[in-house]
Amino acid sequence: MSGAIEVVKPGVLTTVQDLGRPGFARLGIPRSGAADRASLKLANRLVGNAEGAAALECTLIGPSLRFHDDALIAITGAEIPVSLNGEQLALNSATHVAAGELLQLATASAGLRSYIAVRGGIEAQPLMGSMASDLLSGLGPAPLKAGQLLESGQPAGEVPAIGVAAVAAPAEEPLLHLLPGPRDDWFADGALELLAKSGWEVSSDSNRSGARLIGPELPRARRDQLLSEGVAHGAIQVPTSGQPIILLADHPTTGGYPVIAVVANADLDAAGQLRPGQKLRFAIS
Repeated sequence: MSGAIEVVKPGVLTTVQDLGRPGFARLGIPRSGAADRASLKLANRLVGNAEGAAALECTLIGPSLRFHDDALIAITGAEIPVSLNGEQLALNSATHVAAGELLQLATASAGLRSYIAVRGGIEAQPLMGSMASDLLSGLGPAPLKAGQLLESGQPAGEVPAIGVAAVAAPAEEPLLHLLPGPRDDWFADGALELLAKSGWEVSSDSNRSGARLIGPELPRARRDQLLSEGVAHGAIQVPTSGQPIILLADHPTTGGYPVIAVVANADLDAAGQLRPGQKLRFAIS
């Protein structure tokens, strides 16, 4: 049966996310969806949902939610204190919530994004086959607001016999593996190696579209203007400042900055957990 969930506090940025809307890049619409897809899938599995069911993605400081009906929930992703009616909850485990109880997520201590899955999924109006909130194009539901009522859907599928998963916290200094990009020839000799051997810091000027990095300037061999071309999730663009940008879930589908490298698919979820001020390193695969 479905249930109502009241948003008491929305947190810094809490959105509805699923696995996005692939296949529309030709229309200028990014895939969007969860920035950390593995965490979204795990949260859904723990409560017996399909892996791509809509859930809540919370950024740094999570929301406070009042459940008006009994529910089964799971919280994954960032390392974050969670309480239910003041009692601490474990992450990466299924928890029964009684009608009237208050769920509160505090401030993440490692990682950036947390995922709250509710059995039955979060109900929202699908658009192009997805309920994902795309902050770049404005497609999908708006970020949560205080006083808003959410609805969960009808459960489908069995609840797993084991409702807990062993998951390591996001790395303090992640190592992201790279493949050479399609425009690495636009950079001076050694630029790709400089990207890989240097330490980088995530700028506060980052969002779901991209993680901007602070570090040594990556020197260009060419200074002319690159015509706008298609870009992929995980592409590392380098603007004229020489400071790279990792394109994330809400990235534009085209760009005019040369792409020096692309983050390996296996490390895209870790890239989605990068937080401002965090250090990271790269390795060339």
